[in-house]
Amino acid sequence: MRLKDLPPTLSVEQAGRMLGIPRATAYRAAARGQLPTFRIGRRLLVPTARLLDLLGSPPRPWTPTTRNRARERHGLQALHEVRQRVKERTCGKCGLAGRFSWAFRAYVGKDAEGRWIRQMRSGFPTKKDAERALRELLNSVEDGGFVATSTMSLAAFLRDEWLPATAPPRVKYETWTDRKRNLEDHVIPRLGGVALGDLNAAHFNRLYADLLRDGRVHQPGGLSPTSVRRIHAMIRKALNDAVRWGLLTRNMALLADPPPMRVVKASRRRGMQTWSPSELRDFLYSTREHELHTLWCVLAATGMRRSEILGLRWSEVDLAAATLTIRQTILATADGFQPQDEQKSEGSARTIHLDRRTVAQLRAHRAAQNESKLALGSAWQDHNLVFPRADGIWWNPPAISLAFRRAAKRAGVRPIRLQDVRHTHASLLLAAGINPKVVSERLGHSSVAFTLDTYAHVMPGMQPEAAERFMELVHGPADEDERSQEAAH
Repeated sequence: MRLKDLPPTLSVEQAGRMLGIPRATAYRAAARGQLPTFRIGRRLLVPTARLLDLLGSPPRPWTPTTRNRARERHGLQALHEVRQRVKERTCGKCGLAGRFSWAFRAYVGKDAEGRWIRQMRSGFPTKKDAERALRELLNSVEDGGFVATSTMSLAAFLRDEWLPATAPPRVKYETWTDRKRNLEDHVIPRLGGVALGDLNAAHFNRLYADLLRDGRVHQPGGLSPTSVRRIHAMIRKALNDAVRWGLLTRNMALLADPPPMRVVKASRRRGMQTWSPSELRDFLYSTREHELHTLWCVLAATGMRRSEILGLRWSEVDLAAATLTIRQTILATADGFQPQDEQKSEGSARTIHLDRRTVAQLRAHRAAQNESKLALGSAWQDHNLVFPRADGIWWNPPAISLAFRRAAKRAGVRPIRLQDVRHTHASLLLAAGINPKVVSERLGHSSVAFTLDTYAHVMPGMQPEAAERFMELVHGPADEDERSQEAAH
């Protein structure tokens, strides 16, 4: 038989004849794994391409020509034929009667230790379905697209593969530690023992429901929808990488149902607390003697992030032009909090304009800081920071948040987070009718759409004004008679 006429599979006897070995020797070689085989029903078959590799001949593509089909019909090439099974039969092992399905077994390659990788698939209702699945498997093996089902557990993959591969400097240290903490606290204790290839959407749906109900580690209660959706994003990213690395054929997290975005947005808005103008004024007035008073005034007047204001340098402040530019932040690293030139997003590196009162406060703050430098002398560690500690070094960001909570409590105002001062800045500007694009630029958001989506609930209704503007464009300004008639009603 010519190479181009060879079918995709051969019997062990045919493979033995091609190798020039007796039939019994061929079967012994198959039993020892020296001859690649797979099984359909009770028939033991040899992939032609693997056999040609052993012979040193290049595999030829096999196409189902008319001649091939004729041979199959006449039994000359009926290599997939398996003895017909009845739908109802008695199992020889357990004696139970029931329905039986078709299955096949195939050897698809060798592992790193040189042992054959065997694939067993079952549950096919008909022989044609099993043969079709076998052909697809063999084609994927030949094309290099086959991925063996991984028996590695999810915990082993996350701890030993994914987290080390995505460690800094691939991502920010704070991002990486947040991933590690969430995976160790919430995902691995619940799904860590499941094999990577056995994961399905139901696993993740149960995980998300459990986290929403009882996901907190150190106290009773569930996680917020925002936190659960962030964990879902971590899992989805990890399994996407597993697919790219050839450990999975499909990311089952894509089929899961995390908390919907409308629920996440509603939860985020409920968690966002802002001060009214009078509450903000009372806080700033009561803390005027606090060492961080100027920092809180600038924070409220600019809407800067905590990491941004702690990394602000005098070289980035132009008091004559009443502007400041954000280029440096204080971020967590493996060596603790350190100054970094990284920004949260492209829009985070921005210039913010200052009001006259804030400029005057910064001038007075710089003069007081210069006096402290002279008093400390060589003990002053000069990093050119606008808001350093008493020795010139940068503040630890969590220490600033703690000082803010204590100051708010002493001031007797409604307690909010330091991050909510930024939300207060945005909310007051939008409520005053400031253009959302201007507010978005001051906050350093990636887009105006994000600003509108986050603060739409605090923006005043503008439909009455829009209706009046439209009528003015069409009919012109209202005359005195129309105004007097409108006032009478």
